[in-house]
Amino acid sequence: MNKPFAITLDPGSSRANHTGSWRTQRPVYVDRLPPCNATCPAGENIQAWLFHAEAGDYRAAWEAILGDNPLPAIMGRACYHTCEGACNRAQLDEAVGIHAVERFLGDLAIREGWPAPPPGPATGKRVLVVGAGPSGLSAAYHLARLGHAVTLRDAMPRAGGMMRYGIPRYRLPRDIVDAEIQRIVDLGVTLELGVRVPDVATAMTEGGFDACFAAVGAHLAKRVDIPAPDATRILDAIGLLRRLEHADAADAPMLGRRVVVYGGGNTALDVARTARRMGAAEAVIVYRRTQAQMPAHEEELREALEEGVQMRWLSTVKELGEGELTIEKMRLGEDGKPVATGELETIAGDTLVLALGQAVDLDALRAAPGVRFTADGTVEVGPDLMTGHPGLFCGGDMVPAERTITVAVGHGKKAARHIDAYLRGRTYAPPPRHAPATADRLNAWYYSDAARVVQPQLELARRQGTFEEVHGGLDETTALFEARRCLSCGNCFECDNCFGVCPDNAVIKLGPGRRFRIDLDFCKGCGLCAKECPCGAIDMVPEDV
Repeated sequence: MNKPFAITLDPGSSRANHTGSWRTQRPVYVDRLPPCNATCPAGENIQAWLFHAEAGDYRAAWEAILGDNPLPAIMGRACYHTCEGACNRAQLDEAVGIHAVERFLGDLAIREGWPAPPPGPATGKRVLVVGAGPSGLSAAYHLARLGHAVTLRDAMPRAGGMMRYGIPRYRLPRDIVDAEIQRIVDLGVTLELGVRVPDVATAMTEGGFDACFAAVGAHLAKRVDIPAPDATRILDAIGLLRRLEHADAADAPMLGRRVVVYGGGNTALDVARTARRMGAAEAVIVYRRTQAQMPAHEEELREALEEGVQMRWLSTVKELGEGELTIEKMRLGEDGKPVATGELETIAGDTLVLALGQAVDLDALRAAPGVRFTADGTVEVGPDLMTGHPGLFCGGDMVPAERTITVAVGHGKKAARHIDAYLRGRTYAPPPRHAPATADRLNAWYYSDAARVVQPQLELARRQGTFEEVHGGLDETTALFEARRCLSCGNCFECDNCFGVCPDNAVIKLGPGRRFRIDLDFCKGCGLCAKECPCGAIDMVPEDV
């Protein structure tokens, strides 16, 4: 039975007919978790900083990134942007080029000399960070901003970890690395280079540190025994890349005209592409599985093939001879794993580079009471990244996780928040996550087709002979265009659609940045606002909820 129709007078409004008594459901504004945010290992609020960027407030966008990640110019180059793989825009045309906009903001900040926001009040607590790679730098940055005194130690002569010693310059220019590290140091972080920490527990005690975050990268190369008349012609990939970082032109290692790389990851591709840039006429990657099983990223493989790197799939190295290698062909068994065929083949090769993975040197933690290790050579940590030794936290390559820069940066932030809570005698609890903003909630027809901006790329001839950066950045016009392709999935961006379509004038504008309110005295629950919301930021809920 219908409820009686109510008429009341509103002295502050020209509207007198209240229709709320007809309603069986009512609209509610909601916030949902966009897929880009949900999949970012560094925990960036991507949608929030894109909102600032598309408004042209680039500094606000950059500072929003810095709330989670102190390395946007690096991340915009070296991150494998899982956020874009999840982007709802891809179901309309193409994913938003999030990493390209982030790089634009990071580079702009470097050019303009923008400093990081100042640290909070000093707490009097001292934290030791071991390892100046992406995870250690991230932890040092966040801890410094929280007001703690941070000492960052690294055994290498330059900071950056695998960003400097594992990623070639053509992917990550060193002036970019230096600029973003300097910004962290400028917060008051004490950076001690060329200092190895043999025993973390002793360093904590003798240095009077209240806590420690250890993030030693995976710098130890995994090797296999391959017969060779001259063992000096077998190199490991990480060792080679490290030598190239330290060496000048006269001291660069001699690889010969024909270089063979054994492995299938991104490091293998980096070494092969580096060999081509060093003058190798041939660079061949031997991989024991298929292309579909290769762990390297598709984009890196495509660029390597463009630069003349050759691939030998389903093959394994058996022996290194004089100017040649013997390889054995493989086949896939029923379980999908490679099986030896006994069929041998000889290929030319002056140098063999092993890129079979890396391990972490755990010696500095072995004497720490309570620290336990996993079977795969990593450190056991709790959900807060603390080991069994009170006050000792670990992250990055040292713990079981995917080994990427973005994951490492996320570990540094997470550890800093838990260390801060530990030092204050509290427990850190991350805020609850909103429900996901799925593509089916979007009204994509409100958005016009807008093809993704293509980043400029160095011409092939220069890519093969120099270490100049392969990918260029966006200019302001293209960065602004790309930022505006964001659909703001699941979160109101004040488009005024609900305000315009409401037949009862029940949507009240609250002013810029404050969104809207539903006047339930006038809303009859037709649901038109929810149906016409472009980003799916309105739910219709039963009236009795």
